[in-house]
Amino acid sequence: MSSPYGPEHAPAGDVGAVLMMIDSRLKSIHDGTSGDEAEQRELVAQFTASLGPGGVDDLLDGACTLIYLYMTWLRKAHEDHGKDVIEYVVPSLVASMRMMPRSIGSEAIPTMAGLVTAAGIGLSPSLWRKQYGEWTEAEMTPLEATVFLLAEHINRIADDRDFATRLISEALTRADEEL
Repeated sequence: MSSPYGPEHAPAGDVGAVLMMIDSRLKSIHDGTSGDEAEQRELVAQFTASLGPGGVDDLLDGACTLIYLYMTWLRKAHEDHGKDVIEYVVPSLVASMRMMPRSIGSEAIPTMAGLVTAAGIGLSPSLWRKQYGEWTEAEMTPLEATVFLLAEHINRIADDRDFATRLISEALTRADEEL
C-alpha cells in the first residue's frame, strides 16, 4: 500500500544546486580551506537570494531528496551486512549534531533525526516534514549539516572522499539520459 508520504509524491527540488553546495563544503573541510563561517553563510545567503521566489523551496526539496537518496544507499549497504540503517546511522548523526551547539540548536536535532528516519524507512523527508508546517530559519543550518554528515558518512564507508557526490552525479546523469 502506498503512503501519501512516499517519495513518488514529493518534488525532487534542485538536487544539483544542493549537491554543489555540499560538495563545496566537503572539499573545503578536507582541503583545510573552510575559512570564515560568517563568510560561508553570506555566500549561501547570496546564492539563495539569487534563486527567486520558488528557489528556496527547490533547495529545501533538493536537500530532502539528497537525504532520501543517501539513506537509500546507506540502507542497502547496511542490509548487505545484516544491519539496520536506523540503528547505525541515526545515533551517529545525532551525536555529531550535538557536538555542534553553535551551529545546530538542540531543538532542531529531533527534526533532523526524524527526516533521516523517514528516509530510512522509505518515506519522503520533505513530505514528512511538511506535515509539521513551514520550515523555520532555525532548521536551515541543521538541514545542510544533515546532508553534509550523511555524505561524509558515505564517503567514510566507501573510503573515498568524492563517493557521495559521484553517486548522486551519476544518478542524475542516468536520469537525464533516460528522458
